[in-house]
Amino acid sequence: MKTYYPREIDREFCLIDAEGKVLGRLATRIATLLRGKHKTCFTPSVDTGDHVVVVNAEKLVLTGNKKDEKEFFSHSGFPGGAKLVKVKTVLAENPERVLMKAVKGMLPRNRLGRAMLRKLKVYAGPSHPHQAQKPVVIDG
Repeated sequence: MKTYYPREIDREFCLIDAEGKVLGRLATRIATLLRGKHKTCFTPSVDTGDHVVVVNAEKLVLTGNKKDEKEFFSHSGFPGGAKLVKVKTVLAENPERVLMKAVKGMLPRNRLGRAMLRKLKVYAGPSHPHQAQKPVVIDG
């Protein structure tokens, strides 16, 4: 049996408004669009996904006490280099980063996943510079 590889991939730009949407549910929808799992030509080893533009990232909703209790962890690699930052402060300073980090965790951890993540554009406000691509509006 031969493996099917799509020859030509029709990519389109999808526009999602994040206002009032729950972070995790929106991130899974975006990851599905980036991977191309909604298409009939989906192949796990080929990047068949669409470009995704997200606006109003500053108006995302986190359920429960996650806004106050959830923390992002990073480490510099040096002793004592651990850094914990609350989601509340990241949402105030850079709301795009919260959604990018959530989607990144749902993509493959290889060069294919990094290529998929490059097709995600997140903007804090309602405006974006991708009007020329005529994005299709999708309910997240």
